[in-house]
Amino acid sequence: MDWNRIRHTCSNHGLGLDVDNMGELQAIWELHREAGWPAASTPHEGELMTLDTVISGCAVYFFDSDHSLDPPRVEMLRTCLSELDDLLPDLTGESIDYFSRLGTLAQGLLQATSQGR
Repeated sequence: MDWNRIRHTCSNHGLGLDVDNMGELQAIWELHREAGWPAASTPHEGELMTLDTVISGCAVYFFDSDHSLDPPRVEMLRTCLSELDDLLPDLTGESIDYFSRLGTLAQGLLQATSQGR
């Protein structure tokens, strides 16, 4: 696995994510799980914590099941991505990397589910 490529992919807000390679999606999830909570303070920290929890829960479900999401989780992820997109412009430093990766993960889960991977 090319971790530098994955890190670059994540820092670019998901551009180039290859869901045909389930290993890459799994690697992004592992990278996210290993990351510590970003140090930067933001007035949206509560919202961001909730988004992290919900998206991470969907990832656990996805990887522990048949690599797909049920319709309620798909809808939750879509809502989370919309909310995350609204919050990303206000983030800087570690936070932008952490939450861009989270968005990349969510996009990959949705894409893999829609493609039946």
